[in-house]
Amino acid sequence: MKGQLHDILVVSRRCEGKRMNLYTQEIRKNPEGLAFDQELDLLKELQKRNPEILDLKDVTATGRVAYDTGLYVLDYQLTYTIVLASSRSMEPVELQESYPVTEVFAEDAQSEADIEALEEDLILPIEGGRIDLSESVADNILLNIPLKVLTPEEEAGHGFIEGNDWKIMTEEEYQEAQAVKKEENSPFAGLQGLFEEE
Repeated sequence: MKGQLHDILVVSRRCEGKRMNLYTQEIRKNPEGLAFDQELDLLKELQKRNPEILDLKDVTATGRVAYDTGLYVLDYQLTYTIVLASSRSMEPVELQESYPVTEVFAEDAQSEADIEALEEDLILPIEGGRIDLSESVADNILLNIPLKVLTPEEEAGHGFIEGNDWKIMTEEEYQEAQAVKKEENSPFAGLQGLFEEE
């Protein structure tokens, strides 16, 4: 019953502008860990860190944090909708994202293996006796922003920008155009088909 009470305390609290903290003392008290289903409002914070983010909504982290032999394992499903500018046309593109996140934390690294893992960022340090879920979610959203963002039309090969005597084309289209141009400019192009057998 006590473990269920802690689950209820953590589950479904909406955080707006506040941090969602998971306290190590509470986690250790519950052998099954603490479950959470958290909506977070991180738009302003993430826009400060990356101004390319036009909008961010429906950010939800659903999962569990548990203590196991000196380590805290944070395991959750991260779901959100992010709006970014197209890499090609600067049109807003809405992307639906959902992926699992697993992070391992340690309060006091004592063994050489733990210290080495901390130095290689395989284990994250805990500061102030708490794991900041908001920070974990924000960091993972930033790490998963794609380098190339295209509208559905641009992905289908349409929507290229064109002007007077110029246009943007894919590398394949460019290679084809160069091959045709090379063939047309060949001094032997006029002789083609002259010696074909009938």
